[in-house]
Amino acid sequence: MIHTVDTILALALLSILFSFGSSRLPGLIKVLAFQGIVVCVVPLFIGQDMSTGSIVFTLVTLAIRGIIIPGCIYLAIKKVAIQREVEPIVGYHASILAGLLLIVGATVASHHFDAPYSGVSVLLLPTAIALLGAGMFLLMARRNAIAMVLGYIMMENGIYLVGTTFSIRARHIVEFGILLDVLAGVMIMAVILQNIKQTFDDVDTARLRTLKE
Repeated sequence: MIHTVDTILALALLSILFSFGSSRLPGLIKVLAFQGIVVCVVPLFIGQDMSTGSIVFTLVTLAIRGIIIPGCIYLAIKKVAIQREVEPIVGYHASILAGLLLIVGATVASHHFDAPYSGVSVLLLPTAIALLGAGMFLLMARRNAIAMVLGYIMMENGIYLVGTTFSIRARHIVEFGILLDVLAGVMIMAVILQNIKQTFDDVDTARLRTLKE
């Protein structure tokens, strides 16, 4: 029997492959928004004793991940008139293959951990590890500043699931602090992107090398 949480986590894993194969930034932002919503609803289905405060916190987190942060990034790329990503360091087809290998590796690595909620879903910890790895991959394999920021957000989605996997109380404390950092980072990113666009007429981070003496 396939549990609801397994279906939700499978969608999160699929979102990794879609993000690796997406060349259009608006599409990548939509995938990350969907991914944020998916990971936020996981605690509602894994059998945790959710208090009213916990449910409210989860819904607020969902709104921030699925609407506010993606909306801020979308407005930023609209302001600097960017629709497509610059040529990535690792091609899109190779990225999808790397994503498949990453998911397999995360599944194998998850067997070495004893997570409290691993019995609820076999995909919970593998998905968390895969999201962390996928975020790191986007940071290293993309040259576009926006795509790199989205990779950081994907890593944070993985951290959220790791917290969900091990402790509901610790997740609240850690997640609140990280969300504040992400929101501040997105606001700063919007300002920096505008300045980069005005100076270089592009957001290819490789062009920043021209600043060195």
